[in-house]
Amino acid sequence: MMAARIRTLREIKKEATAQILAQKAFELAMERGLAGFVIEDVVQRAGYSRRTFANYYSCKEEAVAMAVMSSYNYNKILDMIDDLPLDASPLEVMYQISQLKITKKLLLNLQQLIILSKKNPTLQPYVLKVLDEAQVTIKKILDFLFNDRYSTKYTRILARVVCAAIFSLVDDTMNELVPGQEPRDLLNELSYHKYIDNVFEYLRDGF
Repeated sequence: MMAARIRTLREIKKEATAQILAQKAFELAMERGLAGFVIEDVVQRAGYSRRTFANYYSCKEEAVAMAVMSSYNYNKILDMIDDLPLDASPLEVMYQISQLKITKKLLLNLQQLIILSKKNPTLQPYVLKVLDEAQVTIKKILDFLFNDRYSTKYTRILARVVCAAIFSLVDDTMNELVPGQEPRDLLNELSYHKYIDNVFEYLRDGF
């Protein structure tokens, strides 16, 4: 189903650098809290300079938030769904993406980010950025696979609808948390796949 995708070494290195910086920032936020570290701590742990950090992120909040997307990128997702049949529909592609382990990991990391943002309001705008980035990534994949069969308006609407439905699971589980309970306790394998199956059953039936 895939067409050739050519990535330069420069693009691969830039992507890897951005991921490392974001992941180290996220680690520090989980270990110390957002107020417990500065950009210098991030670059020291990552092995880069402050100038390099500034080339990718405007502040530590942005780096922490974008760590949620660090393993959820365009090329990795395409590689994971490479064996889809030629006649797969956009909705089927979305279903396969939702079944990927990295999609569930995205939701778990998003939960952690939301918990952190409740204690640190400066993070909240970047939570919205993560949600938007996920939608943009999915839309790019649909456009790449179906640009000759479906309009960009269709892929944009589908990406928004499916992402909104999947991300609502985060809200549901957050609302069910009791003091001391971890989000991972609620987002278990069985409930996750049952929820996803229900979402796509409704979408296929047109509600």
